[in-house]
Amino acid sequence: MPVIRITRFVVQPADVELMLARRTDLITSVRAAYPGLTEARLARLDDQTWIDTWRWDSAATAQAALAGAPALPEAAAAFSLTRDATAEQADIVDER
Repeated sequence: MPVIRITRFVVQPADVELMLARRTDLITSVRAAYPGLTEARLARLDDQTWIDTWRWDSAATAQAALAGAPALPEAAAAFSLTRDATAEQADIVDER
């Protein structure tokens, strides 16, 4: 069953362009190391608050990536620009 992981975080406006570049690098790295990431969407709520939604083909692949992410230099680089991060994971039960 596919899952989504939703991460909400804050980035200072001066760091947005760098955050976007580092996020791109992170997605590329995660996809190379942990197949199963099928979609990544980023939304801005206001000048500082962002919601990043990643869709995985299964909970197992999402958990494997989460467990291995600390070893990816791209993860540390991307998250170094964020603060007040929270995350939730949910099973997708209906899509239309």
